[in-house]
Amino acid sequence: MKAPIDWLLEGEPWVEYVARRDLLGQDENSPRVGAARRAMLADPMVKGLIAELSGWPGTVISSHKSPGQPFHKLTFIADLGLVSGDPRMTEVVSRILANRSPEGPFLLPVPASTSGKESGQGKWAWALCDAPLIVYALVRFGLAHDPAVEQAVNYLAGLSFDAGWPCAVSKELGNFRGPGRKGEPCPYATLVMLKLLSQLDRFRDSSGCHRGAESLLSLWAHSRNRHPFMFYMGTDFRKLKAPFIWYDLLHVLDVLSRFPWLGDDPRLEDAISVLESKADPEGRFTIESVGTAWNNWEFGQKRVPSRWLTLLAWRVLNRFRE
Repeated sequence: MKAPIDWLLEGEPWVEYVARRDLLGQDENSPRVGAARRAMLADPMVKGLIAELSGWPGTVISSHKSPGQPFHKLTFIADLGLVSGDPRMTEVVSRILANRSPEGPFLLPVPASTSGKESGQGKWAWALCDAPLIVYALVRFGLAHDPAVEQAVNYLAGLSFDAGWPCAVSKELGNFRGPGRKGEPCPYATLVMLKLLSQLDRFRDSSGCHRGAESLLSLWAHSRNRHPFMFYMGTDFRKLKAPFIWYDLLHVLDVLSRFPWLGDDPRLEDAISVLESKADPEGRFTIESVGTAWNNWEFGQKRVPSRWLTLLAWRVLNRFRE
């Protein structure tokens, strides 16, 4: 089975650009990559998303799992390849940097529905299920060496323990924590911390990343009987979804495939085989679960194969084969 490259290059400008960059390995300065990137920046859907994010943080949404969360949209444009110098991106970045905690992570408004006595609108805080994604986006935007971003990375990385990363929140949220047992790793916090640290050479081979990856792979190997924080690796987990929002098979594989030292782990091979089994005879993949916030996007349907999903799947498969 081979990636359907020609089919991918016939897709939306942002699909073509990322396919040329990540699947074909073409140089950013090459004429075709440059043309695809300019077309992506002119695409109405991409421009609309950037315009929305220029009002950061936007509408406060209670559930971190909601596909409409602004920080999920932020990570999506970061994965497309937007950088701080692109049109209107300075507005986005400056608004994020304007709200920092003393510890370093960047803050979001606290929804009134947040449980516990420390909740209420008008308060800003961070949690380990949002802070790493905001910092990840800033790193992808080209701010990895910004002192504020470095402080946030160092603080979040330092929260790791022997089983990955816990459910952690800023002091503004008091004693709030998720539904898991004390001392258990939060699978989603661990996933998004690995996602962030995979972007940074000084952390990619760290003990924290090794422990976090082991935690997720161990959960896969024992998916029938271990569900910390109610994060099941069951039927819904195995459904193919895009963009990367929550805790699912492709998101986990995309993150773990960024760590070369996992290449021969049999548990990763087993998870990869599940992904491969979902390809059609042409090597294309179809969305199996749709978030309504993305209905107008190419991947916001389950009727026909999705180019964006297919690109994400083949990026994982290529990393694994390498």
